[in-house]
Amino acid sequence: MNPVLSVHGLNKRFGAVVAADALALDIPAGQKVSLIGANGAGKTTFVNMVTGYLRPDSGSIALDGLDIGGRSPRKVARLGISRSFQIPQLFVELTAAENLTVAVSGAGTKALSFHSPAQAQAIHDKAVELLGRFGLADHAERPIAELAGGVRKLVDIAMALVRRPKLLLLDEPTSGVSAEEKFATMDRVIHAVSPDAATIVFVEHDMDIVSRYADRVVAFYQGRILADGEPSHVLKDREVRLYVTGGAK
Repeated sequence: MNPVLSVHGLNKRFGAVVAADALALDIPAGQKVSLIGANGAGKTTFVNMVTGYLRPDSGSIALDGLDIGGRSPRKVARLGISRSFQIPQLFVELTAAENLTVAVSGAGTKALSFHSPAQAQAIHDKAVELLGRFGLADHAERPIAELAGGVRKLVDIAMALVRRPKLLLLDEPTSGVSAEEKFATMDRVIHAVSPDAATIVFVEHDMDIVSRYADRVVAFYQGRILADGEPSHVLKDREVRLYVTGGAK
């Protein structure tokens, strides 16, 4: 069986800066993989190449055995890869439900018809159902501008789930969330994703989140993979502690 995501010989440079240095990574279905590394280590570059926002200089990217390298973000999304962003990409003047409605209608094969009340209601119901999976039903009709940062983050992730992706990429899902709420926030994410059995890759700087939720940790350093394995092993690796976590437990 092919891995969900298979990356081989992936290279990317920005002038003299090496952002990806012969990256090779296979991720099987159902895994929760955390990407860790200092700022500039290459994590976001990797995510941007996988999702089509950056074209690699060389190498291959395959989803379920299909070469997706060089495809546009829209085409990559339609094939089964969705992402959330470190800074939520939302329409702040719209409500949470309206943001999800835009995402649901955009994921369909037919354009949303505002002349079809039945279609519009079905899309709205789908949006509210998705929000409910994140425990956000009470926020459905509130404008994004009124919502706290952690709630906005969950709405952004809910939008990424609209297509029921094979692979879900989350960029720092707990950033901007208080220390008291970070575990509850991640619990909601895992609970919401579970029905679709999506493979999850998440960029994270909080080692408590990494050790608690990841099945596997991939540590980046200067555009290359420094370590790859179970959290208990990678987080104790001498080089990882020296260059990535700063000795954090």
